[in-house]
Amino acid sequence: MKPEQKAYFELHLAVLLFGLTALLGGLMDLSAIVIVWWRVLLTSISLLFLIRVRYLFKSLPLSTILTFAGIGIIVGLHWVTFYGAVKLSNVSICLVGMSTTSIFTAFLEPVFFRQKIKWYEVWLSLMIVPGMILVVNATDFSLLTGLWVAMVSAFLSSLFAIMNKKQISKTNELSITFLELGSAWLFLSLLIPLYSWLGNVRLNMIPPRLDDWIYLIILALLCTTFAYALNLKALKYVSAFTSNLALNLEPVYGIILAWLILNENEELSAGFYWGVGIILAAVFGHPLLARRMRKKN
Repeated sequence: MKPEQKAYFELHLAVLLFGLTALLGGLMDLSAIVIVWWRVLLTSISLLFLIRVRYLFKSLPLSTILTFAGIGIIVGLHWVTFYGAVKLSNVSICLVGMSTTSIFTAFLEPVFFRQKIKWYEVWLSLMIVPGMILVVNATDFSLLTGLWVAMVSAFLSSLFAIMNKKQISKTNELSITFLELGSAWLFLSLLIPLYSWLGNVRLNMIPPRLDDWIYLIILALLCTTFAYALNLKALKYVSAFTSNLALNLEPVYGIILAWLILNENEELSAGFYWGVGIILAAVFGHPLLARRMRKKN
């Protein structure tokens, strides 16, 4: 298998596992920020057995470590808004909001890499807009806040994917994951007391049920440590836009799982699924157009 083909396979396997994360978040009886705090903590601990931490900090310059730490903070905020969207709406609506990631990437990636805007990527991204309109019109007003929060999460997802693309050659995938998620944990550990004080809320930091612990372990080891490393590895051979457009398949996997386990299909109308269909058309249209443009050039 060629490196590019292997990268596409690894990318889509990672997306499948990412699609499971929203469902797990919906099943847990914990707030969004607590879910993310445990997720990054357990993932960072698991990585201690896979990398040489002392060598890592000696081999990288401080500026590079701080860059990955900054990206990690963005990752942490992305996950907090992601699970916040799940709690404010449901799994399906959150994942559809995340599909706007490619719109942000089509404009941000050329800026970061000082490239010309690829207009076919912009048009593919804009194809998602009618799909989003259908989804919004078919969504109960009380759930729309979750959709907007999911779009904020999509922007953050686009941002950290592009920044990772620029830094991916600095060290290996697992080391990057450790630096970023460890930084996310430190950031959230400082943020949680402030959040509790400003919001006058008392967060339950200890999962109350055995089920929650099981879901957290699956979330950390399978859907984060393994999936995150796969996604970073694939970024060596695919563009950030291709990566984020593939991530639009998260709604497919997540919605199907939500149908089967949470019975969310009973809450959603035909207009919602027409909107998802339009979004998927853009996803599958990208590799075809990209191949055609490469041949033309």
